[in-house]
Amino acid sequence: MKYLSSTILLLQIYYSNADIRPYTTVSKRNTTDNCPNLDYPLDKLTQEEFLTKLTDPCRYDHVSRPPSDQPLRVIFQMDVKHIESVDNTQFKMHLLVQLHFRDHRLNFEQLSPLRGNIVGQNTLKGKIWLPHIFIKNEKISNLMGLDSKDVFIQITPSGDITYSYRMTTTFYCAMNLRKFPFDHQTCQLIWASWAYNDSQLELSWFKDEPYRISENLQLTEFTLQHISTQYDKTSISTPASSGFKYSTLIFTFQLKREAGYYILEYFLPSIFLVVMSWVSFWIQADAAPARTVLGTSTMLSFITLNGNLMKNLPKVSYVKASEIWFFGGATFIFCSLAEFAFVNVIWRRKKKVELAKPSSKYIIKGALSPRLARKDLKKSESYSSLDSKHASTYLTVHGSSNSLNVPTINPPTNGDSGNQHPGESGPPTPSPSQQAWAEMTPQEVAIWIDRKSRMVFPILFLIYNLFYWSFVYAL
Repeated sequence: MKYLSSTILLLQIYYSNADIRPYTTVSKRNTTDNCPNLDYPLDKLTQEEFLTKLTDPCRYDHVSRPPSDQPLRVIFQMDVKHIESVDNTQFKMHLLVQLHFRDHRLNFEQLSPLRGNIVGQNTLKGKIWLPHIFIKNEKISNLMGLDSKDVFIQITPSGDITYSYRMTTTFYCAMNLRKFPFDHQTCQLIWASWAYNDSQLELSWFKDEPYRISENLQLTEFTLQHISTQYDKTSISTPASSGFKYSTLIFTFQLKREAGYYILEYFLPSIFLVVMSWVSFWIQADAAPARTVLGTSTMLSFITLNGNLMKNLPKVSYVKASEIWFFGGATFIFCSLAEFAFVNVIWRRKKKVELAKPSSKYIIKGALSPRLARKDLKKSESYSSLDSKHASTYLTVHGSSNSLNVPTINPPTNGDSGNQHPGESGPPTPSPSQQAWAEMTPQEVAIWIDRKSRMVFPILFLIYNLFYWSFVYAL
C-alpha cells in the first residue's frame, strides 16, 4: 500500500509540473522540460531518425492544423487521367491530386542545414498533419495502389509540404436528358474542407495551372468541350458546423454526347423498320396473314429496340428527344396496320362502289360510306332540278341494291308542238340527262388506296424527319 501511494503521489507531481503547451516552432535549444534535447549535428541522422525527433509528440501535434491567426492557405491542383460515364447520372474519374501548404512546425533549415527535402509515402502520412478535403457530390472514392496506397509526401527545409495521391471517384452529375442522345451536359466536381471552416482553412486553385488534362484522355460516349474552375463558400449540414461557411473549389466541365453509336444502333434500324412496314402496300389486300405478320413483327421489333435504349436511362418526368422519335415511328407503323385493316374490309365487299366523279375525294368518300355518297348526289341533283323548268328527276332506291335508276324526260315529238307556249319557237329545252356514275369494284378501290399509300406514307415520314432533325440540331 505504501508503494502504491508513493507511485500515485509521484504521478500527480509529474503531471502538475508538466508543460503541455504546444510549441509552434522547433529551434536548436527550444524544447520543453519533458522533451529530449535534439543532439547536434542532426545532418548525420537518417531521414527516419530525424523525422522521428522532429515530429515527437511532445513538440508536434499531428492532429491539429499549424497554429496561426490567419486561415491556413491550401493550394489545390488536380491532374485528370481518365473520365468515363458510369450511367446517365454518374461519372467516374481517375485523378492525381496535389495539395500545397506550409507547416512552420516542420521548418528544419537551422536544425539540419545540409539536409534536403524529406520525402515519404503512406508511412509518413500518419506522422504529420494533413488537411481533410472531400468531394461533396461523390458516391464513392478510393485511393489507388497495388501493394500500398499511391501517396507521396514531400517536406522542404522551410516547412512547405506537397501532399499527392492518386484516386478514383464516382460522383453524381445532374443531367438534362431532354435532347438525349443529342444532349450537352455540364457536370461539376466539388471539393470542400471538412473539419475547418473558412476562418481556419482556405482552399485556392493553383494560380498558373489549376488542372491538367491527360493528352491521351478519351471518353467513349462524350467529347470534352470546355473546362472552368471557380472558388466558392458553402455550408455543411452538421450540428457542429451550423452558421459556418466552408471553403469550396468547383471543377466544371462541359460534355457533348457522341450520337454516332445511337444513330447506328437505334435510329437507322428504326427507320428500316418503319420502311419495312410499308412493304404491306405491295401485298394484295386479301393476303391477311402476310400483312398482319409483317405489321405486328415490325411494331414489336420497334418496341424492343426502344426498350433496349431506355432501360439504362433514369425515370424522368419530361419527354426526351428519343421518346419523340419512338412515338413518331410507332405512329407510322400503326397507321400502316390500320391502312391494311381498312383496305381488307373494302376488298371483302360484294357490291360495287358508285362514285359521283372518278376523283380521290369521291373515291375515299365512297369507300368510307357509299350510302352517304349517294345522299350527297341526290341532294345536289334536287337543287339542280329546282332551277330547271323543263325537267324533273326521280331517284329510286331498290331495297339494299346499289343500282341507281335515273329516268330521263325525252324531248317532245312533232305531235306535241301544240303544247308549246305562245311566242316560243322551236322545241322546248330538254331536261338534263342522268349524271354519269363512275363505278369501281371493291378490289379496285383497295388497290387504289394501296397505291396512294405508297406515296403518302414516305412523303409524310420525310416531312416528319425534317422537323425532327431540325429540332435536334437547330435548337
